[in-house]
Amino acid sequence: MKIYTKTGDKGLTSLIGGTRVPKYDLRIESYGTVDELNSHLGLIMSHAAANPYKEMLKHIQDRLFTIGACLAADPDKSKMKIPDLTAADITLLETEIDEMNLELPDLTHFILPGGSTAGAQCHVARCVCRRAERLVVHLASESFVDQKVVIYLNRLSDYLFVLSRKINFDGDFKEDIWIPRS
Repeated sequence: MKIYTKTGDKGLTSLIGGTRVPKYDLRIESYGTVDELNSHLGLIMSHAAANPYKEMLKHIQDRLFTIGACLAADPDKSKMKIPDLTAADITLLETEIDEMNLELPDLTHFILPGGSTAGAQCHVARCVCRRAERLVVHLASESFVDQKVVIYLNRLSDYLFVLSRKINFDGDFKEDIWIPRS
């Protein structure tokens, strides 16, 4: 199978279902940003500090592929059976957040992104996740998007924030808190 097809050379691409759209289409921007997020998770997993969380991160990567497929499908024309998110996927993120939070100090200030390389990378991924969420919310205002996709991305950004704190805590990296000037 060739990697290049030349079908996108004029700035169009196909959704699942065959609809051709410009590569700047909001649906393409949405799943492209989810793909970018997935790549950031791969980078987080490359750090030794993320070893205890690799299984969960790989699970999340799988869910992001599911989200990508949902977003890549033309809701009006696709006949393909697309995997879907479930309420259990969202609950799993919430459970993981709660378990990590049990070991962390109470959050009393805003945290400046940083700490270990893996912890800082979690913050980058969190920001990309928030961007993906904003794009998907915009898309949902114009076209069908399963509401669980929006909820999952919202919860995932929370997970990535707490994961950053946990990775930094595990590695004994002090959190830098934001103290506004008076």
